[in-house]
Amino acid sequence: MMPPPLRLLERLDGMLPDNAEVNRPASDADLILVGGGLSNGLMAWRLQQLRPEVRVLLLESGEVLGGNHTWSFHEGDLTPAQRSWLAPLVAHRWAGYDVVFPERVRHLAGGYASLTSSRFHAELQAALGAQVRLATPVGSLSACTVTLTNGRVLHAGAVIDGRGLQPTRHLDLGFQKFLGQELRLAAPHGLTQPLLMDATVGQYDGYRFVYLLPFSADTLLVEDTYYADDDQFDADRLRARIAGYVQSRGWTVAEVLREERGVLPITLAGDVHAFWKESQGMARAGLAAGLFHPTTGYSLASAVQLADVVAALPDLASVPLFEAIRAHAVAQWKAQGFFRLLNRMLFRAALPGQRWRVMQRFYGLPAPLIERFYAARLGFLDKARILAGKPPVPVGAAWRAGWSGASGAAINPSKRLEKTS
Repeated sequence: MMPPPLRLLERLDGMLPDNAEVNRPASDADLILVGGGLSNGLMAWRLQQLRPEVRVLLLESGEVLGGNHTWSFHEGDLTPAQRSWLAPLVAHRWAGYDVVFPERVRHLAGGYASLTSSRFHAELQAALGAQVRLATPVGSLSACTVTLTNGRVLHAGAVIDGRGLQPTRHLDLGFQKFLGQELRLAAPHGLTQPLLMDATVGQYDGYRFVYLLPFSADTLLVEDTYYADDDQFDADRLRARIAGYVQSRGWTVAEVLREERGVLPITLAGDVHAFWKESQGMARAGLAAGLFHPTTGYSLASAVQLADVVAALPDLASVPLFEAIRAHAVAQWKAQGFFRLLNRMLFRAALPGQRWRVMQRFYGLPAPLIERFYAARLGFLDKARILAGKPPVPVGAAWRAGWSGASGAAINPSKRLEKTS
Protein backbone atom coordinates (compact mmCIF):
# COMPACT_ATOMS: atom_id res chain seq x y z
CA MET A 1 0.00 0.00 0.00
CA MET A 2 1.42 3.38 -0.98
CA PRO A 3 2.01 5.80 1.91
CA PRO A 4 -0.06 9.00 1.94
CA PRO A 5 1.61 11.89 0.02
CA LEU A 6 2.38 13.84 3.19
CA ARG A 7 4.09 10.81 4.84
CA LEU A 8 6.12 10.32 1.66
CA LEU A 9 7.24 13.94 1.75
CA GLU A 10 8.25 13.55 5.39
CA ARG A 11 10.46 10.61 4.45
CA LEU A 12 12.06 12.62 1.68
CA ASP A 13 12.61 15.69 3.92
CA GLY A 14 16.07 17.08 3.29
CA MET A 15 16.53 15.05 0.04
CA LEU A 16 14.74 17.44 -2.32
CA PRO A 17 16.86 19.75 -4.46
CA ASP A 18 16.76 23.48 -3.73
CA ASN A 19 14.62 24.24 -6.77
CA ALA A 20 11.93 21.89 -5.44
CA GLU A 21 11.28 23.95 -2.31
CA VAL A 22 8.70 26.16 -4.04
CA ASN A 23 6.61 23.08 -4.80
CA ARG A 24 6.66 21.74 -1.26
CA PRO A 25 3.01 21.58 -0.02
CA ALA A 26 3.86 21.20 3.67
CA SER A 27 5.87 23.45 6.01
CA ASP A 28 7.00 23.31 9.59
CA ALA A 29 5.86 26.86 10.39
CA ASP A 30 4.62 30.06 8.83
CA LEU A 31 7.57 31.92 10.39
CA ILE A 32 10.81 30.62 11.87
CA LEU A 33 12.75 32.98 14.14
CA VAL A 34 16.40 31.95 14.47
CA GLY A 35 17.92 33.11 17.76
CA GLY A 36 15.94 33.41 20.99
CA GLY A 37 17.23 36.82 22.01
CA LEU A 38 15.35 40.01 22.80
CA SER A 39 14.12 41.00 19.34
CA ASN A 40 12.96 37.60 18.12
CA GLY A 41 11.52 36.79 21.53
CA LEU A 42 9.41 39.95 21.59
CA MET A 43 8.32 39.32 18.01
CA ALA A 44 7.09 35.82 18.87
CA TRP A 45 5.40 37.19 22.02
CA ARG A 46 3.61 39.94 20.06
CA LEU A 47 2.46 37.59 17.30
CA GLN A 48 1.06 35.25 19.95
CA GLN A 49 -0.87 38.17 21.45
CA LEU A 50 -2.29 39.54 18.20
CA ARG A 51 -2.22 36.68 15.69
CA PRO A 52 -2.18 33.32 17.47
CA GLU A 53 -3.13 31.60 14.23
CA VAL A 54 0.33 32.31 12.79
CA ARG A 55 2.50 29.22 13.25
CA VAL A 56 5.77 30.45 14.74
CA LEU A 57 8.91 28.51 15.67
CA LEU A 58 11.47 30.23 17.89
CA LEU A 59 14.82 28.44 17.72
CA GLU A 60 17.51 28.98 20.38
CA SER A 61 20.84 27.19 20.46
CA GLY A 62 21.20 27.64 24.24
CA GLU A 63 19.27 26.24 27.15
CA VAL A 64 17.27 29.42 27.88
CA LEU A 65 15.74 32.31 25.97
CA GLY A 66 17.40 35.69 26.33
CA GLY A 67 20.78 34.45 27.48
CA ASN A 68 22.03 36.23 30.60
CA HIS A 69 21.16 39.90 30.26
CA THR A 70 19.35 42.89 31.74
CA TRP A 71 17.55 45.19 29.29
CA SER A 72 16.45 48.65 30.43
CA PHE A 73 14.44 51.50 28.97
CA HIS A 74 13.12 54.95 29.80
CA GLU A 75 9.35 55.25 30.00
CA GLY A 76 9.37 57.84 27.21
CA ASP A 77 11.11 55.41 24.83
CA LEU A 78 7.81 53.59 24.27
CA THR A 79 4.22 54.58 23.57
CA PRO A 80 1.57 53.87 26.22
CA ALA A 81 0.29 50.97 24.11
CA GLN A 82 3.77 49.48 23.84
CA ARG A 83 4.38 49.81 27.56
CA SER A 84 1.08 48.02 28.15
CA TRP A 85 1.83 44.93 26.07
CA LEU A 86 5.40 44.74 27.36
CA ALA A 87 4.36 45.09 31.03
CA PRO A 88 4.27 41.38 31.96
CA LEU A 89 7.97 41.10 31.08
CA VAL A 90 9.10 44.05 33.23
CA ALA A 91 10.84 42.92 36.40
CA HIS A 92 11.75 46.28 38.00
CA ARG A 93 10.48 49.88 37.81
CA TRP A 94 11.68 53.18 39.28
CA ALA A 95 10.31 56.73 39.24
CA GLY A 96 13.60 58.41 38.27
CA TYR A 97 17.36 58.06 38.14
CA ASP A 98 20.60 59.85 39.02
CA VAL A 99 23.84 60.72 37.22
CA VAL A 100 27.10 61.77 38.87
CA PHE A 101 30.09 63.46 37.23
CA PRO A 102 33.16 65.18 38.67
CA GLU A 103 31.44 68.57 38.24
CA ARG A 104 27.75 67.68 38.12
CA VAL A 105 25.28 65.66 40.20
CA ARG A 106 21.73 65.46 38.94
CA HIS A 107 18.46 63.68 39.65
CA LEU A 108 16.09 63.24 36.71
CA ALA A 109 12.44 62.30 37.08
CA GLY A 110 10.79 59.97 34.63
CA GLY A 111 10.10 56.27 34.69
CA TYR A 112 12.90 53.78 34.17
CA ALA A 113 12.39 50.00 33.93
CA SER A 114 14.31 46.79 33.42
CA LEU A 115 13.65 43.33 32.04
CA THR A 116 15.69 40.39 33.28
CA SER A 117 16.50 37.44 31.07
CA SER A 118 15.19 35.02 33.72
CA ARG A 119 11.74 36.61 33.65
CA PHE A 120 11.91 36.95 29.86
CA HIS A 121 12.55 33.21 29.54
CA ALA A 122 9.86 32.19 32.04
CA GLU A 123 7.10 34.36 30.54
CA LEU A 124 7.85 33.50 26.91
CA GLN A 125 8.21 29.79 27.59
CA ALA A 126 4.85 29.77 29.38
CA ALA A 127 3.10 31.73 26.62
CA LEU A 128 4.67 30.09 23.58
CA GLY A 129 5.00 26.50 24.76
CA ALA A 130 5.89 24.15 21.91
CA GLN A 131 6.66 27.08 19.63
CA VAL A 132 9.98 27.40 21.50
CA ARG A 133 12.76 24.95 20.72
CA LEU A 134 15.77 25.23 23.01
CA ALA A 135 19.16 23.55 22.55
CA THR A 136 18.59 23.70 18.78
CA PRO A 137 21.76 24.90 17.05
CA VAL A 138 21.44 26.07 13.46
CA GLY A 139 23.95 25.33 10.75
CA SER A 140 22.66 27.48 7.89
CA LEU A 141 19.53 29.26 6.76
CA SER A 142 17.87 30.80 3.75
CA ALA A 143 14.80 32.96 3.25
CA CYS A 144 12.51 29.95 3.70
CA THR A 145 14.60 27.13 5.20
CA VAL A 146 16.67 26.42 8.30
CA THR A 147 19.20 23.61 8.33
CA LEU A 148 20.00 22.40 11.82
CA THR A 149 23.45 21.14 12.74
CA ASN A 150 22.05 17.61 12.89
CA GLY A 151 21.17 17.89 9.19
CA ARG A 152 17.42 18.28 9.56
CA VAL A 153 15.85 20.91 7.30
CA LEU A 154 12.92 23.02 8.54
CA HIS A 155 10.66 24.77 6.04
CA ALA A 156 8.63 27.94 6.54
CA GLY A 157 6.94 30.72 4.67
CA ALA A 158 9.71 33.02 5.96
CA VAL A 159 12.78 32.96 8.21
CA ILE A 160 14.18 35.82 10.31
CA ASP A 161 17.80 35.82 11.49
CA GLY A 162 18.13 37.39 14.95
CA ARG A 163 21.51 35.98 16.00
CA GLY A 164 23.30 39.30 16.45
CA LEU A 165 25.36 41.68 14.37
CA GLN A 166 28.02 39.95 12.30
CA PRO A 167 31.30 41.52 11.07
CA THR A 168 30.65 43.86 8.14
CA ARG A 169 32.62 46.30 6.03
CA HIS A 170 29.67 48.67 5.89
CA LEU A 171 29.34 49.92 9.48
CA ASP A 172 31.94 51.99 11.32
CA LEU A 173 31.52 51.30 15.02
CA GLY A 174 32.62 52.32 18.44
CA PHE A 175 31.60 50.13 21.35
CA GLN A 176 29.89 50.23 24.71
CA LYS A 177 31.26 47.25 26.61
CA PHE A 178 30.52 46.18 30.15
CA LEU A 179 30.79 43.54 32.79
CA GLY A 180 28.10 43.45 35.47
CA GLN A 181 27.58 41.55 38.68
CA GLU A 182 24.32 41.12 40.55
CA LEU A 183 25.30 41.27 44.20
CA ARG A 184 23.62 40.46 47.48
CA LEU A 185 25.08 42.69 50.15
CA ALA A 186 25.53 42.04 53.84
CA ALA A 187 23.43 45.12 54.65
CA PRO A 188 21.04 47.46 52.77
CA HIS A 189 22.75 49.59 50.12
CA GLY A 190 20.53 52.65 50.65
CA LEU A 191 19.74 53.28 46.97
CA THR A 192 16.15 53.97 46.00
CA GLN A 193 16.61 54.47 42.27
CA PRO A 194 19.15 53.68 39.54
CA LEU A 195 22.45 55.49 39.19
CA LEU A 196 22.79 55.43 35.42
CA MET A 197 26.25 56.95 35.31
CA ASP A 198 28.80 57.39 38.06
CA ALA A 199 31.65 58.96 36.09
CA THR A 200 33.65 59.97 39.17
CA VAL A 201 35.57 56.71 38.81
CA GLY A 202 39.03 56.49 37.23
CA GLN A 203 38.94 56.87 33.47
CA TYR A 204 40.42 53.98 31.49
CA ASP A 205 39.91 52.69 27.94
CA GLY A 206 37.72 55.58 26.84
CA TYR A 207 34.74 56.95 28.78
CA ARG A 208 34.20 54.81 31.88
CA PHE A 209 31.30 54.87 34.31
CA VAL A 210 29.63 52.57 36.82
CA TYR A 211 25.93 51.73 36.37
CA LEU A 212 23.82 50.70 39.39
CA LEU A 213 20.35 49.12 39.44
CA PRO A 214 18.89 48.49 42.93
CA PHE A 215 16.69 45.39 42.70
CA SER A 216 15.87 45.13 46.41
CA ALA A 217 17.04 46.63 49.69
CA ASP A 218 20.18 44.49 49.70
CA THR A 219 20.63 43.37 46.05
CA LEU A 220 21.78 45.41 43.09
CA LEU A 221 23.40 45.15 39.69
CA VAL A 222 26.82 46.82 39.42
CA GLU A 223 28.15 47.26 35.88
CA ASP A 224 31.58 48.59 34.94
CA THR A 225 31.00 50.22 31.55
CA TYR A 226 33.22 51.73 28.84
CA TYR A 227 32.65 53.73 25.67
CA ALA A 228 35.73 52.39 23.92
CA ASP A 229 37.34 52.14 20.50
CA ASP A 230 37.53 48.33 20.55
CA ASP A 231 35.45 45.47 21.89
CA GLN A 232 38.11 43.73 23.98
CA PHE A 233 38.34 43.70 27.78
CA ASP A 234 39.99 41.83 30.59
CA ALA A 235 37.16 40.32 32.66
CA ASP A 236 39.33 39.78 35.73
CA ARG A 237 40.42 43.41 35.69
CA LEU A 238 36.82 44.59 35.49
CA ARG A 239 35.83 42.29 38.35
CA ALA A 240 38.60 43.83 40.42
CA ARG A 241 37.37 47.34 39.57
CA ILE A 242 33.83 46.40 40.59
CA ALA A 243 35.16 45.06 43.89
CA GLY A 244 37.09 48.28 44.45
CA TYR A 245 34.03 50.40 43.67
CA VAL A 246 31.81 48.38 46.01
CA GLN A 247 34.37 48.75 48.79
CA SER A 248 34.59 52.51 48.17
CA ARG A 249 30.82 52.75 48.79
CA GLY A 250 31.23 50.98 52.13
CA TRP A 251 29.33 47.91 51.00
CA THR A 252 30.20 44.32 51.88
CA VAL A 253 29.37 41.58 49.39
CA ALA A 254 27.62 38.55 50.85
CA GLU A 255 27.17 36.75 47.54
CA VAL A 256 27.70 37.23 43.80
CA LEU A 257 24.37 36.03 42.41
CA ARG A 258 25.28 36.13 38.73
CA GLU A 259 27.49 37.87 36.20
CA GLU A 260 26.72 39.26 32.76
CA ARG A 261 28.78 40.91 30.07
CA GLY A 262 28.09 42.55 26.74
CA VAL A 263 29.45 44.57 23.85
CA LEU A 264 26.97 46.98 22.26
CA PRO A 265 27.58 48.72 18.92
CA ILE A 266 27.80 52.52 18.78
CA THR A 267 27.34 53.64 15.18
CA LEU A 268 29.72 56.28 13.82
CA ALA A 269 29.01 56.03 10.09
CA GLY A 270 28.05 53.51 7.46
CA ASP A 271 26.38 52.59 4.21
CA VAL A 272 22.97 51.21 5.15
CA HIS A 273 22.09 50.07 1.63
CA ALA A 274 25.32 48.08 1.27
CA PHE A 275 24.76 46.68 4.76
CA TRP A 276 21.37 45.32 3.77
CA LYS A 277 22.65 44.09 0.41
CA GLU A 278 24.92 41.74 2.39
CA SER A 279 21.83 39.95 3.70
CA GLN A 280 20.99 38.65 0.20
CA GLY A 281 17.26 38.78 0.83
CA MET A 282 17.48 37.23 4.31
CA ALA A 283 15.18 38.98 6.80
CA ARG A 284 16.96 40.13 9.97
CA ALA A 285 16.00 41.38 13.42
CA GLY A 286 17.65 43.16 16.34
CA LEU A 287 21.35 43.99 16.09
CA ALA A 288 21.54 41.89 12.93
CA ALA A 289 19.20 44.42 11.30
CA GLY A 290 21.08 47.44 12.69
CA LEU A 291 18.10 48.23 14.91
CA PHE A 292 19.42 49.79 18.12
CA HIS A 293 19.87 53.28 19.55
CA PRO A 294 22.97 54.58 17.75
CA THR A 295 24.44 56.35 20.81
CA THR A 296 23.41 54.22 23.79
CA GLY A 297 23.41 50.85 22.04
CA TYR A 298 20.10 50.08 23.79
CA SER A 299 17.94 47.78 21.67
CA LEU A 300 14.73 47.24 23.64
CA ALA A 301 12.72 50.11 22.14
CA SER A 302 13.81 49.10 18.64
CA ALA A 303 12.83 45.50 19.34
CA VAL A 304 9.39 46.58 20.55
CA GLN A 305 8.90 48.72 17.44
CA LEU A 306 9.92 45.91 15.10
CA ALA A 307 7.60 43.45 16.86
CA ASP A 308 4.70 45.82 16.21
CA VAL A 309 5.77 46.31 12.57
CA VAL A 310 5.94 42.57 11.87
CA ALA A 311 2.72 41.74 13.74
CA ALA A 312 0.85 44.30 11.61
CA LEU A 313 2.06 42.99 8.24
CA PRO A 314 -0.77 41.55 6.13
CA ASP A 315 1.63 39.14 4.38
CA LEU A 316 4.37 37.29 6.29
CA ALA A 317 5.79 35.55 3.24
CA SER A 318 9.56 35.86 2.83
CA VAL A 319 9.74 38.57 0.16
CA PRO A 320 7.23 41.09 1.60
CA LEU A 321 8.56 40.41 5.10
CA PHE A 322 12.14 41.12 4.05
CA GLU A 323 11.14 44.27 2.19
CA ALA A 324 9.10 45.58 5.12
CA ILE A 325 11.86 45.01 7.70
CA ARG A 326 14.52 46.49 5.42
CA ALA A 327 12.37 49.57 4.73
CA HIS A 328 11.78 50.02 8.45
CA ALA A 329 15.50 49.70 9.25
CA VAL A 330 16.57 52.06 6.47
CA ALA A 331 14.03 54.66 7.62
CA GLN A 332 15.38 54.41 11.16
CA TRP A 333 18.95 54.79 9.89
CA LYS A 334 18.10 57.91 7.90
CA ALA A 335 16.34 59.45 10.90
CA GLN A 336 19.38 58.88 13.14
CA GLY A 337 22.06 60.78 11.24
CA PHE A 338 22.38 63.43 13.96
CA PHE A 339 23.18 60.77 16.57
CA ARG A 340 25.99 59.40 14.40
CA LEU A 341 27.34 62.94 14.10
CA LEU A 342 27.43 63.22 17.90
CA ASN A 343 29.06 59.80 18.16
CA ARG A 344 31.87 60.83 15.83
CA MET A 345 32.46 63.91 17.93
CA LEU A 346 32.60 61.79 21.09
CA PHE A 347 34.91 59.10 19.71
CA ARG A 348 37.09 61.11 17.34
CA ALA A 349 37.30 64.63 18.77
CA ALA A 350 37.61 63.92 22.49
CA LEU A 351 40.68 62.28 23.95
CA PRO A 352 39.62 58.92 25.47
CA GLY A 353 40.29 60.07 29.02
CA GLN A 354 38.31 63.27 28.49
CA ARG A 355 35.15 61.85 26.93
CA TRP A 356 33.37 62.15 30.27
CA ARG A 357 33.32 65.94 29.75
CA VAL A 358 31.05 65.49 26.71
CA MET A 359 28.59 63.44 28.75
CA GLN A 360 28.79 65.81 31.71
CA ARG A 361 27.81 68.71 29.45
CA PHE A 362 24.97 66.70 27.91
CA TYR A 363 23.43 66.05 31.32
CA GLY A 364 23.25 69.79 31.93
CA LEU A 365 20.64 70.11 29.17
CA PRO A 366 16.87 70.41 29.88
CA ALA A 367 15.28 67.20 31.14
CA PRO A 368 12.63 66.97 28.35
CA LEU A 369 15.41 67.17 25.75
CA ILE A 370 17.32 64.37 27.49
CA GLU A 371 14.15 62.27 27.47
CA ARG A 372 13.66 62.87 23.74
CA PHE A 373 17.32 62.01 23.14
CA TYR A 374 16.93 58.59 24.73
CA ALA A 375 13.74 58.04 22.73
CA ALA A 376 15.62 59.05 19.52
CA ARG A 377 12.97 61.67 18.78
CA LEU A 378 14.94 64.92 18.65
CA GLY A 379 13.46 67.93 16.89
CA PHE A 380 15.35 70.67 15.06
CA LEU A 381 15.48 72.93 18.11
CA ASP A 382 16.73 70.05 20.25
CA LYS A 383 19.62 69.46 17.85
CA ALA A 384 20.46 73.15 17.78
CA ARG A 385 20.42 73.26 21.59
CA ILE A 386 22.80 70.30 21.84
CA LEU A 387 25.30 71.92 19.48
CA ALA A 388 24.98 75.45 20.87
CA GLY A 389 27.74 77.02 22.93
CA LYS A 390 31.35 76.11 23.37
CA PRO A 391 31.90 72.37 22.89
CA PRO A 392 33.72 70.39 25.59
CA VAL A 393 36.26 69.31 22.93
CA PRO A 394 38.48 71.42 20.59
CA VAL A 395 36.31 73.11 17.96
CA GLY A 396 38.52 72.13 15.05
CA ALA A 397 38.65 68.51 16.16
CA ALA A 398 34.88 68.47 16.66
CA TRP A 399 34.32 69.82 13.15
CA ARG A 400 36.68 67.33 11.51
CA ALA A 401 35.26 64.41 13.48
CA GLY A 402 31.67 65.41 12.84
CA TRP A 403 32.04 65.33 9.09
CA SER A 404 34.61 62.58 8.63
CA GLY A 405 33.02 59.42 7.32
CA ALA A 406 29.53 60.92 7.40
CA SER A 407 28.73 59.51 3.96
CA GLY A 408 30.01 56.06 4.85
CA ALA A 409 32.66 56.23 2.15
CA ALA A 410 35.51 54.97 4.33
CA ILE A 411 34.37 52.22 6.65
CA ASN A 412 36.51 49.94 8.77
CA PRO A 413 35.35 46.35 9.30
CA SER A 414 33.38 46.04 12.52
CA LYS A 415 34.61 43.60 15.11
CA ARG A 416 32.74 40.66 16.54
CA LEU A 417 29.96 41.51 18.95
CA GLU A 418 28.54 39.35 21.67
CA LYS A 419 25.02 38.23 20.86
CA THR A 420 22.82 40.59 22.81
CA SER A 421 19.91 41.12 20.43
